[in-house]
Amino acid sequence: MSASSSSSAPAVRVLVVGLGTMGMSHARAYQAIDGFDLVGLCTHRAADRHDLDAEFRGVPRFEKLDEALAALRPDAVAICTYTEHHADMAAQAFAAGAHVFCEKPLAETLEAAKRLVSAARDSGKVLLIGYILRVHPSWSRFVEIGTTLGKPLVMRMNLNQQAAGSFWDVHKKLMQSTSPIVDCGVHYVDIMCQVTRARPVAVHAVGARLTGEIAPSMYNYGHLHISFDDGSVGWYEAGWGPMMSETAHFVKDMIGPNGCVSIVASESTETTTRSSDHDTHTKTNALRVHHAAVDADGRFAKPDELISTEDEPGHQELCEREQRLFLKAIRGEIDLAEHHEAAINSLGIVLAADESVRTGEVVRL
Repeated sequence: MSASSSSSAPAVRVLVVGLGTMGMSHARAYQAIDGFDLVGLCTHRAADRHDLDAEFRGVPRFEKLDEALAALRPDAVAICTYTEHHADMAAQAFAAGAHVFCEKPLAETLEAAKRLVSAARDSGKVLLIGYILRVHPSWSRFVEIGTTLGKPLVMRMNLNQQAAGSFWDVHKKLMQSTSPIVDCGVHYVDIMCQVTRARPVAVHAVGARLTGEIAPSMYNYGHLHISFDDGSVGWYEAGWGPMMSETAHFVKDMIGPNGCVSIVASESTETTTRSSDHDTHTKTNALRVHHAAVDADGRFAKPDELISTEDEPGHQELCEREQRLFLKAIRGEIDLAEHHEAAINSLGIVLAADESVRTGEVVRL
């Protein structure tokens, strides 16, 4: 377990529910951060998870959340399970008097997500949602540069993931409730909304079911288009599975009248990384800034700038940054009202896109 806080404030006793990639990373973060005390792990078939012994020796394990809450009475609960469990588990945690960190998407429906925000407010407890790009300095810089490009903006983003074996198994479980454009789309739609600072007005999306290994009602490839009331437009594409192409799995680009900014990979990264590598989903490598201004001869007045981000934090450090933010919120040092509003907004957009895939209609927001 982590050491108690060196400050006068008692350590926040936290229970982690769900121990996949994100749950493991957050559990490690709680062990590393002074101010948290990791008091329990809750996961399916907890007794069989022998991989937990080395890192979390002595930390009690549970298979059911209600049993863990009753036994531990934690100050905070980190919910890192599949999306269909988020709303019920968060509600249970609030009812037990705990603060909640919840991975994105916050809930399966917009109504359920709004109820959780209200529950947090009514209970006086903290609700932090796992929008990891908001604590990433390179992505913050990407947004900052995007706001200087003028209006309207064209925003192009994707995250296709070629997956096999255990990676594909996880994706298939995710797709029991959540499509690719909803699951990761909340991150990139949130980035678009931060840059435009405008109201989204319409969404159109299409999808395709490229495998018989998922339900007939689900699709494992989709892309959405958003229009904003300032004339800006955004595009996001996501696909999962063994059939997906590695050729263009990572496009992050914003274009405005004044030029563009793009996240670019180094030559070594392009040839050595794979879309299934979780760390590459946030890694930027460099930002390329292009200036549209031309001189009297019609030539570009300034060369492109390449801003290195080689010293950016890795995935585990980003998880620790999120949990330090959670700790600050619990201590009353930050207000999460804008965070909640942004999470509801981006979730509403991707759920509208999911509706558009299923109906074939443009959804007005």
